[in-house]
Amino acid sequence: MSAARIHRLGAPDAIAIDTVEIPALEAGEVLVRVHAAAVNYPDCLMIAGSYQTPTELPYVPGHEAAGIVVDIGDGVSTFTAGDRVAVLAPHTFAEYVTAPAHSVTPIPDAVDFASAAATWVCHLTAYHVLRSVARISPGDRVLVLGAGGGIGLAAVELATMLGADVVAAASTREKLGAARAHGARVLIDYTAGDLRTQLRATCGPGSLDAVLDPVGGTHSEPALRELRWGGTFVTLGYASGHIPAIPLNLVLLKGPVIKGFEVRTFAQHDPIGAARDRAEFDNLWRDGRLSPLVHARFPLRRTREALEAVAGRRSVGKTVIEMGRD
Repeated sequence: MSAARIHRLGAPDAIAIDTVEIPALEAGEVLVRVHAAAVNYPDCLMIAGSYQTPTELPYVPGHEAAGIVVDIGDGVSTFTAGDRVAVLAPHTFAEYVTAPAHSVTPIPDAVDFASAAATWVCHLTAYHVLRSVARISPGDRVLVLGAGGGIGLAAVELATMLGADVVAAASTREKLGAARAHGARVLIDYTAGDLRTQLRATCGPGSLDAVLDPVGGTHSEPALRELRWGGTFVTLGYASGHIPAIPLNLVLLKGPVIKGFEVRTFAQHDPIGAARDRAEFDNLWRDGRLSPLVHARFPLRRTREALEAVAGRRSVGKTVIEMGRD
């Protein structure tokens, strides 16, 4: 099969398209022919060797895909060959991938492969954060930083669905337009001036119930300063490339709840919440209530360009690699 692989750590230009063996199927796993795989910012970090876990070379990036089951391992009774599925597993930038059966889910009939690949990581992450970490209630005012990215746009859509009053912050008109289309009521343009000044002018001082931050960088602290007393700040990642340092006196003065979220380990730490969220999320997906924005589609041979679009924060919503696309 063909797979996008790196043999050295670095920028997206480290990617090569190699011919490799189809992965061996083990007990409890399914083998999926990949039709589409979504690019997420952590893929760029892993290629650079900058992620929280080490990258072992040679390495096939990608963690999110959709395709058709072609074979099942011993002990698997939930899937059969021919099933259309979404996959949450490593090494998805390839024509085939294996995954534990518990990391595979059926795709609703009305959902195409690209949309299915673009849904799972960001939307499920955002749902866990809103439902179990920030514990959003109807009427809460929620600020989403990086609202035009994959997680940010998913958070805007799902927070609106949960009844929140969503404030979206992003850096371009296109990203802010997408956030508005997905339910944001208030739009904040990073380039229009100081974030804190804009928040105070549009929302009122200290009026945020929660902040969701997948970006980090210079905007984290001013967002934290505009939380109400006892509000919740959730850090999800550092797409800006900069991990901010928060003055502890803000915690003393504002009494916020500051939490972190990582989708890889959430089910280990909160299995009850993870199972509940997953069941609710599956219902939303089957009912057609999720609408991921697929911004760009690339063939496998142009994986480098797809990664560059995400690394350069030019992607609005999700960027997808389609295996049969020329």
